[in-house]
Amino acid sequence: MKKNQQLVVRVKGQGDSKQRAFALALNQVQKEVLKNTHNIMLRIEPLNILVVSAIENITTERFLFIFLPRKRTFYEITLDVTVDVSFVDLNNIEFTSK
Repeated sequence: MKKNQQLVVRVKGQGDSKQRAFALALNQVQKEVLKNTHNIMLRIEPLNILVVSAIENITTERFLFIFLPRKRTFYEITLDVTVDVSFVDLNNIEFTSK
């Protein structure tokens, strides 16, 4: 009744720090796995994380176009996460009617 399956999920995260971008990407793993199935999930365990792309955007902002320049950094990361999913297959459960 309980089955295991390995999936590869691609997720993206964006933020103003490296940690925030990485954390937002990992938070999307569960949403992506649940979106692609109709079974009852028991466990989602990440096995491997592969960085597809990591981009750092640096922009310079100025007040009134000339005063007080400051640099702002924005990070974007794309990950391929291999997960081991344990689930209960609802197609194998037979329901009886009363």
